[in-house]
Amino acid sequence: MNLQEIAERIGGTVQGDGTLEITGVESIERAEPGQITFVSDKKSKDKLKTSSASAVIVQQVLETDKAQVIHPLPALVFAQLIAEFYPEPRPQPGIDDQASIAEGVQLGKDVFIGPFVTVGQDVVLGDQVVLHPGVVIQQGCRIGNHSTLFPNVTLYRNTLLGNHVTLHAGVVIGADGFGYTPDEKGRHFKITQVGRVVIEDHVEVGANSCIDRATFGETVVREGVKIDNLVQMAHNCDIGPHSIIVAQVGIAGTCKLGHHVILAGQAGLSDHVTLGDQVVIAGQAGVTKDILEPGYYAGLPAISAMAWKRFTTTLPKLPEMARKIQALEKRLNAIEKE
Repeated sequence: MNLQEIAERIGGTVQGDGTLEITGVESIERAEPGQITFVSDKKSKDKLKTSSASAVIVQQVLETDKAQVIHPLPALVFAQLIAEFYPEPRPQPGIDDQASIAEGVQLGKDVFIGPFVTVGQDVVLGDQVVLHPGVVIQQGCRIGNHSTLFPNVTLYRNTLLGNHVTLHAGVVIGADGFGYTPDEKGRHFKITQVGRVVIEDHVEVGANSCIDRATFGETVVREGVKIDNLVQMAHNCDIGPHSIIVAQVGIAGTCKLGHHVILAGQAGLSDHVTLGDQVVIAGQAGVTKDILEPGYYAGLPAISAMAWKRFTTTLPKLPEMARKIQALEKRLNAIEKE
């Protein structure tokens, strides 16, 4: 498509040759003639000078010899164009002969079920559901329309997935929550987990992440949540809409997150913690109590990021400060003896 057609599709305007034919989308460093890229900050503006891209998506008109598409959200437009030029491959509908489908399973239209998939009793699959090889769906699960489960995903019993849900390879949804109580001899007696997991529409879960079933009731991941790889979410959590959970985050049981919460890599939440709307937790921070006010928090235990920065800049000075205090104490003791 040409540049003018792109601008019309995204609601942008063209600066330069609108008839320029665009053959693909690429990063600013790798772009070749005929391709379009985008600029989001000063660093990428500098790279544009040496880029071979024929066109660029920008927020405001730049001084450059390249054709431009102006839009207030260049990164969003760039992402939309990637999906346009390079759509995700989708297998043709059908059920492989090596799949195992229990009696009474309800299948929607244009479903794909790959080899070595196992689907249990009383399962309902919506329209255009894709189950890649090795997926296991236990009894009583419900999967909404246009959802995709990549290889070796496992849904334990009674899991509910909404529409347009994507679960990447190795994800486990609905495994038992980690619950034990000691008996009279000190042995660990398992607390049976009788709840389920509910995942709402437009949720994406990264590879090898685990979301545990509730002890009672539901573990809930709400609409639009995006979860990275290797995340552990314990029983009875409630993750608010459009939150972001980055790799290796650990969330203990019965935590509740508001909307648009961000947990950066390797952050951890103690059990029964509540985070308010638009709370951001820095990487490797540890949250041990409720944080209700929007803002950026860091450290262990997590506090305001500005306060944490002051603490961390002071820490390297502590040995010298301790030596000065000891010297002052000696001088004070000497004065008192005199």
